Order: sequence, then structure tokens, then C-alpha cells
Amino acid sequence: MKKVIIVGAGPAGLTAAYELLRDNNSEYDVTILEETNAIGGISKTVNYKGNRMDMGGHRFFSKMPEVNKWWQEMLPVQGLPSYDDILLNRSVKTEKGGPDPQHENRVMLKRCRVSRILFNDKFYDYPVSLKPETIRNFGFLTTMKVGFSYIASVIHKRPETNLENFYINCFGKELYAMFFENYTENLWGRHPSEIDASWGAQRTKGLSIVGIIKDFFGKLFNVKNRKVNTSLIEEFKYPKLGPGQLWEVTADEIKKLGGNLIMNAQVKKLHKNDKNMLTGITYEKDGKQISLDGDIVISSMPVKDLVDGMNDVPEEPARIAAGLPYRDYMTLGVLVPKLNLENKTEMKTVGNIVPDCWVYVQDRRVKMGRFQIYNNWSPYMVNDLENTVWIGLEYFVNEGDEFWNMTEKQFSDFCVKEMVELGLINNVNEVIDTHMEKVKKAYPAYFDTYDEMDKLVDYLNTIDNLYCVGRNGQHRYNNIDHSMVTSFETVKNIKSGSKDKSNIWNVNTEKEYHEEKKQ
Repeated sequence: MKKVIIVGAGPAGLTAAYELLRDNNSEYDVTILEETNAIGGISKTVNYKGNRMDMGGHRFFSKMPEVNKWWQEMLPVQGLPSYDDILLNRSVKTEKGGPDPQHENRVMLKRCRVSRILFNDKFYDYPVSLKPETIRNFGFLTTMKVGFSYIASVIHKRPETNLENFYINCFGKELYAMFFENYTENLWGRHPSEIDASWGAQRTKGLSIVGIIKDFFGKLFNVKNRKVNTSLIEEFKYPKLGPGQLWEVTADEIKKLGGNLIMNAQVKKLHKNDKNMLTGITYEKDGKQISLDGDIVISSMPVKDLVDGMNDVPEEPARIAAGLPYRDYMTLGVLVPKLNLENKTEMKTVGNIVPDCWVYVQDRRVKMGRFQIYNNWSPYMVNDLENTVWIGLEYFVNEGDEFWNMTEKQFSDFCVKEMVELGLINNVNEVIDTHMEKVKKAYPAYFDTYDEMDKLVDYLNTIDNLYCVGRNGQHRYNNIDHSMVTSFETVKNIKSGSKDKSNIWNVNTEKEYHEEKKQ
């Protein structure tokens, strides 16, 4: 029996464990080590007094059939309307024979995607659309500036040596300055001119003004088999009790299959022998150092920490790993009776709140990056759906900076004042309750030594029994489905004995494969 150590109980780690064990295969003895007391990594759900928080917002949408099938096995799609659908008498696509979300928890809901930008106190679609409302909000002069700016970017393409040039090529300088420059700097703490262009290419997946125009006319003329960019999807799935529910269910299934899950276990060292093979790890739990032997290590821990914990790492890969940057995340859950934002859409919502799942804040008056409206993710995320609005104010920070070091009260006071500044509420006295959450290394960043990542990957691939999976495991801004696929590929390699790991590292890099889905 091969002993497999999996570091991290997030989407990638849990997927790998389940895939190794799902056939009731006694060939693998699987142990998962999780540093925190929560399942799901950044995809965890926090339950605060019956109000649930989603760390960063997670839409469940994938173009990969094996991922959709996997989700369906864990959390079948709803067969009957959810609570808000019932209250609003709203029609919703359901799956025949699917579970009733009113009476069963193990269920995936179908939700409408609404994500907009709040800019100059007005809402704009994200991505920017060609709706008449957009033109009205811009006004004639700005519309002309945007149009001519884009034409100029088409005629004079910039070398895509950084994220700023990439965005200007896609959208023109005017739209870039309005909707991308300040938000990107807020997100990463660096100006877009200092960030590698590959981040933009990965996140937008080919989205541009041309893509938006094609999508507009495709819908207008009801074009069949049109290709839809992932940023333009209009429907997604969502676990009834938040994203963490999927991974809590997965963890339970892994335990049933004989997997061992150790919580609050921080990996400190990875032991490598003179044959450049890992022989085991040392983790810390309850103040004690515990050693664990292993034949295979699957790591979803940050690459920086992985390499730092290994012995006998050559100077060059050690330097690259040490220089890899991250951005940390803080969010404040805020419970209020209502929001001042007026629902001018045709979408019905409970309490007539705006229908957005999250809103990008493009306002230089505040530090807030986004805010989520949990009521719209799932009606079961909010303890009192009909009388309260539960939102999450999101801030992108660096561990140890002024925000990270704030007390919960200081952070709450600061965030609530920004809510008032944005006009979300009238005054601080309207707030019923708040709750703060922090996530370290939430976002692997694309600057500093990132441009040398290929050299580090080459070194990691020389360690035959080490597999790097997931967002932090590969230092790549993977979505949930991409993180899962890195583990699918890893398990295929382990079971087949393949030493070539290019299939694992190539996930989410093949633009055409991941970019579009025919409708």
C-alpha cells in the first residue's frame, strides 16, 4: 500500500484524495493535512450566527464535463424551487428528480449571474455591455471618447509586456482608466504596468470589446451554437449553504472511504533523500512536531512555503520561490435592514434589493475592492432573508500591513464608514452586526520573481514523487474547476505511473480549450 500525504483540504487537495479512494481502492493510504480548522481553503463557508459568508465569491460554472459530473455526484442540482423562488413566484430551471432545497441540504442551486461595476454612483455591467443603459450612464461625450480610444488601440497595438498594455489593447485607454487601472492597483497593491500580462490573459480569457460586441449581436439575433466567454455567462450553480458545503460533503465522503483528515496541522518540513525523493513530512499540531512517512506527496500549499520547507534545495529555485508574491484578503460581514441601492433591473428579488451577487467598486474615495450580497447567492445564506441584507465588504491587503493589524472593531468601523461614503447606508447606526474574516495568501500574484516561475517548475518536476496542485500549489490564479482538474491529472499520473507532469502544469494555460463553450 502506497502512503499518500496530501497537504491542504481545499478543492485541489480534497479532489485528489477522493479520486485516489473513490474506487474503494486499497492501494492507497491517504492522509490529508489541513493547517486551519476549516474545510475548503479560500472556498470555505463561514457560519456567523446563522448568516453564512463566502470568502471571495465562488460561481460554480465549468466547461469541463468531468467537473460538472463530479459536482452533480456530490451536490445534485435542485429539482424544485428554492425559498426565494417560492416567495417571488419566480420560474427557475430545475432537474427532474433533483432534491428539494426546502427540505434537503445536499443540493446545488441554479442562480442568475449578475455582477456589476459601481462607478461614479452608477451601475455598469461587468463586463461592460452595449445596453442602452450603459450609453446613458456614459453620456454622449464619454461614449465618443471610449469609442475613439478603442479604435486608437486597434490601430496602434502596444507590446503586451505588462498588464496595463494588455488591458489597453483589449478595451482602449479610456475604458482601461475608468474600470481597470485603479481596481487592479487596489487588488494587487501594484500598478498594472508592473504586473505580468499573463494574469489578464488568464482571467479575461480573450474577452475584449470585440468579444462583447459579438456576444451582444449573438443574443440579439439568437445565434445558435454561439461561443460564450466565461466572463459573460448568465447562469451558474451554487451550493445551498455556500461553497464550503461542497468540500465539507467531499471530506465526509473521503472519511467514509478510509481517508484520514488531520485538522490544525501545519506542515513545517518536507524531507528529501539523496535520491531527490520525498520520504515524508513534519507537521505541527497542538505545539508538537509530528513526523509522517510517505511515498507520494500532493501539495496544494503555497509554493513559497513548500520550497522553504524542503532540505537541499539549490540556490536558484530557492531564490525564485522566496520571491513569489501573494495578496491577502480581509472581509467584513455586515448585517443591515436594507441597502439604499435601488433595483432598477427587471429582476425580482426578495425585499427588492439589487440582484447582484457581487459589485466591483471603482471609486477612488474608498479602499473597498468589492462587496458581495449573500442574499443573492443563496436564500439559505441569510438567517432572516425577508427582513435583513447580509453583505460582505472585501479588501485586498498584505499580511502585516495597517489593515491586517487592525482589531475587529477598528476594521468594522473603517468599513462601515466606507459604506456610508458610497451611499450603501445612510449612517453607521443602521448596522445590526458585523463579523471580520482574514485569509492569508488568497491570491498568488504575477510580479517580482513570477516571470521565472518556469525555472522553479522545472526543478519541482525533478522530484518524481511530488505533485503540485491547485491555486497556491501552482502559483496560478486557478478557479475551482481548474484546481480540481490539476488533481484529476495528478491522480491519472499516479495510477498510470507516468513521470511526465506537463499535463498537470498545462491546466488553465491552453487558451482555446478553457476559453469558450458553445451554447
